[in-house]
Amino acid sequence: MNPGYVLTLSCPDSPGIVFAVSKFLVEHDCNIVESKQFGNPGSGMFFMRVQFEGAHPHALSIDALRVAFEPIATTFAMAWRLAESSEKQRVLIMVSKFGHCLNDLMYRASIGTLNIEIVAVVSNHPDLGFLADHYDIPFHHVAVTSETKPEAEAALLRLVEELRVDLVVLARYMQILSSDLCKELEGRAINIHHSILPSFKGARPYYQAHDRGVKLVGATAHYVTGDLDEGPIIEQEVARVDHSMTAEEVTALGRDTECVALARAVQRHTQNRVLLDGIRTVVFT
Repeated sequence: MNPGYVLTLSCPDSPGIVFAVSKFLVEHDCNIVESKQFGNPGSGMFFMRVQFEGAHPHALSIDALRVAFEPIATTFAMAWRLAESSEKQRVLIMVSKFGHCLNDLMYRASIGTLNIEIVAVVSNHPDLGFLADHYDIPFHHVAVTSETKPEAEAALLRLVEELRVDLVVLARYMQILSSDLCKELEGRAINIHHSILPSFKGARPYYQAHDRGVKLVGATAHYVTGDLDEGPIIEQEVARVDHSMTAEEVTALGRDTECVALARAVQRHTQNRVLLDGIRTVVFT
C-alpha cells in the first residue's frame, strides 16, 4: 500500500501558495487525494488541508518530506503540520459522573468510527470506573477539591506526558480548569457543553429549559481556553423540542446532542481538519 499523508497549513494570504504546495507534491512523486483551502479576507489568513499519497510503496518517508517542505513553509511564514493519514491520535478522556459522552466515544473508538486510541480515562469521581473497565481502558480517579486542585492538575499533566497524549477530551468533566492548565493544553483539549448557556446555568439545566418551554436544545464542542465555555467552536448540534416532552425526555434529547457534537469535534480534530483562525476555527469537512 502506498503511504498516505495529511498536510495542514495556515499563513498570511498571498499569491502562489497553492502553486508552491502542488509543485512540491508533484516534484516528490505524490498524488493529491483531497485538497481544500480557504482565504479569510477579514483576517488576511489562508488555510489549506491536503491529503495525498506517495505514488509507490517506497516513496519518501514522512521525515524526509518534512525536511524538504521546510523551505516552502519558511518562505510563506506557515504554521504547518504533516502527519500520516492513518495515524491514531492518543486521547485521554476526562469525565465526572455523567457517562453518556464517555460511553459514546469509547464505543465509536472500539468499532473504528473514530480513528483514535483512548489511552486513559481520568475522573474526579470513582463512579464510572466500571465503564472504562468494560472497554479495557485504564481508569484514574483523581479527586479534586479547592485545596488539592493544583496537585490534581499536576497529576493530570504527568499522565499527559507519560502517556504521550495528543488530545484531552472533557466529556462532561464538571471542574473548571485553571488558566495555567488551559494554556498548557491550548489547541489540544476539547470540551462539550449544552448550548442553552448562559440562560440556564448550574444544576439540571435541561429541567430549567423545560420549565421555560424552550423549543430547541443543543450542544457546543470547542477548544478549551481560560475563558470558560468561550473557546473556539469546532462543532454544534441542535434538536427540536416538542411541547409534549417531559423534562426527562428533554434531558435525554440534550444529552444525545452532546454526544453527537463531541464525537464530530473529536473526529475532525484527529483527522487534522480543524485550523485556528484567532478566536474562530476553520473546519474542512
